[in-house]
Amino acid sequence: MKTALLIGATGLVGNYLLRQLLSDDRFTTVKVFTRRATGYQNPAKLEEHIVDFDQPEQWQHLLTGDVLFSALGTTLSQAGGQKAQYRVDYTYQYRTAEAAAQNDVKTYVLVSSASADPDAFVFYTRMKGELERDVKRLPFQRIRIIRLGMLAGHRKESRMAERIALPLAALLAHLPGLSPYRPIHGREVAQAMINAALDEKSGIQIDTLEGVFKRASNKA
Repeated sequence: MKTALLIGATGLVGNYLLRQLLSDDRFTTVKVFTRRATGYQNPAKLEEHIVDFDQPEQWQHLLTGDVLFSALGTTLSQAGGQKAQYRVDYTYQYRTAEAAAQNDVKTYVLVSSASADPDAFVFYTRMKGELERDVKRLPFQRIRIIRLGMLAGHRKESRMAERIALPLAALLAHLPGLSPYRPIHGREVAQAMINAALDEKSGIQIDTLEGVFKRASNKA
């Protein structure tokens, strides 16, 4: 039986992941660290901590358990600029991972991007690559990185651009070299993250989209 830690529970992937963790008997406790309430009630299993990610010293001692799931993220428009997006997508996630590693959490599972590259010219791609590069240096026993293209599924907030882009992305994914960017449902990503976390092999594993689909289909 394991204790899961989760940041990003109110996002698309994180919401599906929280639901699956709460219904998975292999996890006895789910600790959620969030900026706003998730709306879920499960007193026997769910520990919800409303935190200020700019003040990690106030709550990082609570980051104890078996696996940290990191699904935190925002968009450029929601954040209001690159600096603010970097703070959420890189700084908050890295600081949380660093604290969890210091607290002897053994396994780390990160949602990343198919195009992640720390040397990229594109801001988003470079930011995701920098986070991957830096968390790989942390002393986790197991690191699982889930690289995604576009996400499908229900969001609490409306994203018109994504609703337009998803069908187009599904069509373009049939072109050579673009298959890693085809859409995947958040529910499948969540299942893949859980299966990745329960893989006992030590070391770093990076799953591109085909690997994510395979992990999601493995219900063991």
